[in-house]
Amino acid sequence: MKFMKLGSKPDSLQSDGKFVRYISSELATDIIITVGEVKFDLHKFPLLLKSNRLQKLVSKANEDNSDEIYLDDFPGGPKAFEICAKFCYGMTVTLNAYNVVAARCASEYLEMTEDVDRGNLIFKIDVFLTSSIFRSWKDSIIVLQTAKSLLPWSEDLKIIGRCIDSIASKTSVDPMNITWSYTYNRKLTQADKIAEDKISLKEKIEPVPKDWWVEDICELDIDLYKRVMITVKSKGRMDSVVIGEALKTYAVRWLPDSVDALVSDAHARRNKSLVETIVCLLPCDNGVGCSCSFLMKLLKVAILVEADESSREELIKSISLKLYEASVKDLLIPARSPQVTIYDIDLVQDLLNRYMTNEKKIRDMDVVDKKDKVFGESILGNRAILNVGKLVDSYLGEIAHDSNLSLSSFVDLSQSIPEFARPNHDGLYRAINIYLKEHPSLTKSEKKNVCGLMDVKKLTADASAHAAQNEHLPLRVVVQVLYFEQVSAAASNRAFANSLRDPPRALINGDDECERSLGKSCHSLNGQMSHLKIKDDEFRRSVKLNKKSSKNSRSGVQLLPSRSRRIFDKLWNVGKGQGGNRSPETSGSSNSPTSVVAGDTKSSGSSLRHRRYSIS
Repeated sequence: MKFMKLGSKPDSLQSDGKFVRYISSELATDIIITVGEVKFDLHKFPLLLKSNRLQKLVSKANEDNSDEIYLDDFPGGPKAFEICAKFCYGMTVTLNAYNVVAARCASEYLEMTEDVDRGNLIFKIDVFLTSSIFRSWKDSIIVLQTAKSLLPWSEDLKIIGRCIDSIASKTSVDPMNITWSYTYNRKLTQADKIAEDKISLKEKIEPVPKDWWVEDICELDIDLYKRVMITVKSKGRMDSVVIGEALKTYAVRWLPDSVDALVSDAHARRNKSLVETIVCLLPCDNGVGCSCSFLMKLLKVAILVEADESSREELIKSISLKLYEASVKDLLIPARSPQVTIYDIDLVQDLLNRYMTNEKKIRDMDVVDKKDKVFGESILGNRAILNVGKLVDSYLGEIAHDSNLSLSSFVDLSQSIPEFARPNHDGLYRAINIYLKEHPSLTKSEKKNVCGLMDVKKLTADASAHAAQNEHLPLRVVVQVLYFEQVSAAASNRAFANSLRDPPRALINGDDECERSLGKSCHSLNGQMSHLKIKDDEFRRSVKLNKKSSKNSRSGVQLLPSRSRRIFDKLWNVGKGQGGNRSPETSGSSNSPTSVVAGDTKSSGSSLRHRRYSIS
């Protein structure tokens, strides 16, 4: 810390209790100056030589035959006046970052200018501020903190403005040119201990990061912090990522973690102002500088403290541009009255709609500029939309537990993303399964509507195995799962057999043959399903799959429950004419996958197929 000593005489200002100061001298004092609650018994002569204002006040007191002067509105109070009085007497005074602002404001009040005496206090303090304080990072921050209590004097004297400009300029200094080993708020690091041990700093100290300054300015009040950050941004030399990190650090420092503390009467107003200020300081880069997780936390707080509409709208806009970075936990925003759900579904729906609208605009532009399109950007774009697809399915799985979640909300949310964003439907199946369990009162039509969101052909082997024995699914869906399992397995067996005879041809035509077989089989299935009339009681008995422990001697897995097997065998035999020649083993002794919970099974899709069929 920088300091400056003024005067050379010993300190002879004594105290008589808490509220009296006097000069210990052979000469009797001849004036009493009251500053606040403290009285100073002083001599007129040294004071009048330095202060133009005291000259006027003493002259007026003499006219009134009074030897006492009252300075009730004195900036800095008794301590600041004591510094000025000691300077007038030539006593030793030490100025530093903690008292220099008060001394400067007090000297301005007393009009201790060069017109009164050369080398007066105002001049000396200004030299000290310019040559030392504003050149020091730590001292500039301390001075700025102390200046707030001395408003409006510190503002009028441009001390605050100069401090802010000094701090903002130093934040953009190349980290390679920073010579201090630790900053204002950080504790002594290992590198500093190495320096103390006189070991080479160049070899031991790690490079200074670009965001070295963000923690130090966190101690500033929100209004001063806002002015510093505005100045930093206005210089245009700071990366938006560093700006985002600075805002995040400040929010973590001052925003409480608990909801009760956020909305408490004592802090709600301050927290609201803090959130609104941070939002207005966000980098103007469409949210690139801030993580989606941080923006989501800000949005949650903004909703809780009822921040103004413009702040919430700005956050929603920034979040929607980088929704692909969000996690399910980020989207779990508690609902507010009059919503009846646990989480705010409408807000997430709005975020999804905005994201897809923006994504559509980007893709339309890519089509127009296809010749100039960068391949890497295309890959990143596809990866982002796939991440959003996984996010939506996982979010659906979380909110499906809510008994108050309406069917329309569930369906709308699941349909908010395009088909290509969901390459497999395992996540969607899990969400549908949970929703059906938590909403047992759904009608057959509603169950059909929910299950219609899922494409059973896009289920993995594990999910198909679970769905085939899921008693919550409608029978039509269960039969479809079983049917497509068998069709896929049969096509896979034929492709494998062809590959043994003609590997290149089988590799080329295997997928086409599978698709043709699936198309014909689907046509046969649809024709047969239209003739199935199953009553409610028979439907429920049919869906429940009997778990048998007997093993098939050929495949080694459990057989299909007898009723599901009979229904399936009927469909399969009828579809034989269109589907081509089937082996007796395929049509007569197909096995049901073992009942597993999605995600817990260890068998792969290929192993299920090979265990279910044998190649003669």
